[in-house]
Amino acid sequence: MTGPINQRKSEHIQISLNENVTGDTITTGFEKVKFIHNALPEINFSDISIDTTFLGHECKTPFLISSMTGGAAFAETINRNLAEAAEERGWGLALGSTRALIESAEHRSSFQVKKYAPSIPIIANLGAVQLNYGFGVDECLRIIEITEANSLVLHLNSIQEVIQPEGNTNFENLLEKIGQLCNAMEVPVGVKEVGWGIDGATAKRLCDVGVSFIDVAGAGGTSWSQVEKFRSTSLVKRIAAEAFSDWGIPTVECISSVRGRIGKQPIIASGGIHTGLDGAKAIALGADIVGFGRSILKEATLSTKDVLEAMEIKELELRMAMFGIGVASLGELKETDRINYQVY
Repeated sequence: MTGPINQRKSEHIQISLNENVTGDTITTGFEKVKFIHNALPEINFSDISIDTTFLGHECKTPFLISSMTGGAAFAETINRNLAEAAEERGWGLALGSTRALIESAEHRSSFQVKKYAPSIPIIANLGAVQLNYGFGVDECLRIIEITEANSLVLHLNSIQEVIQPEGNTNFENLLEKIGQLCNAMEVPVGVKEVGWGIDGATAKRLCDVGVSFIDVAGAGGTSWSQVEKFRSTSLVKRIAAEAFSDWGIPTVECISSVRGRIGKQPIIASGGIHTGLDGAKAIALGADIVGFGRSILKEATLSTKDVLEAMEIKELELRMAMFGIGVASLGELKETDRINYQVY
C-alpha cells in the first residue's frame, strides 16, 4: 500500500475508520482524573459560558477539530463537512498535512475550506521534518496563502516516519529551523505531536525559539505506528510497529508537564479525547483549547448534520461538567480545586 501522496491520504482515512489503531494498554490518563461533585453549585446552568479566545480570535467554544486529512478526493467531502459544522458551532479547525498541497495540485481544493468557515480560526499543518527536505519559508507562506489559514502548526512524528513506507527520518537541527521559520512567518507558528505526546522540557525548548502554541497530542488515542503498520509491505517494519503500540506520553501527563514549564503560550490538549467531560478535565489541568480528531471522523464522512450533532453533545458534556462542580466560565474551570488526579 504505497504510492502517490494523494493515495496515501486516502489509505490513512480508510485505515483510521476500519482498523484498530490504538495502543493495547496505554491510555490517555483521563480515567485517573476525577472531579469532586458539587451538590450545591449556586449557578444557573443557562448562564454557563464556554466562550474563549485563541491567538487573538474570539471563539464560541474551547474546542478544535484536530488535524486529520486533506489532499485526497474523499478528504474534500470530510473537510467541507467539518468546516461547515465548525463555522456553525464556533469550533476551530486544523487541516491535515498540507505537504500534498505544495507537491501536487490534485485535490488542492480539499484544503481550501475558508469559504465554508470564514469566521473561525483555521490552522494549516506541515510536518516539521519537511524543513529538512526542501520546505522553507517560501513554501510555508504559500501554504498560508492557498489555505487562508490564520496560523501554521508543524507536526512531529518521528516514530511514524520510520514505519511509513515513504518516511522521512532526518530530524537533525530541526529546532533551529523551527525558530527561523517562527521569526519569518507572518502568522503564529505552533508545534504538535501526532499521538505520542510532547513533554514540558521539549515544549519549553520550542517556545524559547519562538513557537506560539503547543498541541501536546498525547498517547492514548490513535497510534500512527499502528496506522502505518497496515500500509507497510515490510514484514520487519510491521513487526517492529507492534512493539511500539503502547509508546508515548499519556495526554494527561503531557498537559501537566507542559503547563508546568511554559509561560502564557496556549496549550491545545489532544490525543484520545472523546467527550466534553474529557475536555473539561483537560482545561482544569491547564489546557486552553481541546482538540477532537478520530472521535468525530466517522461523522465527518457522513454529513455536516452528523458532525453538528456530535459537536452539540460534546459541548453539553462540557457544560454539565462545569455545572457539576459549580463553575460558570472557563476561567473558573481553570482555577477549580474540585479535581483529583492520582497517578497509579
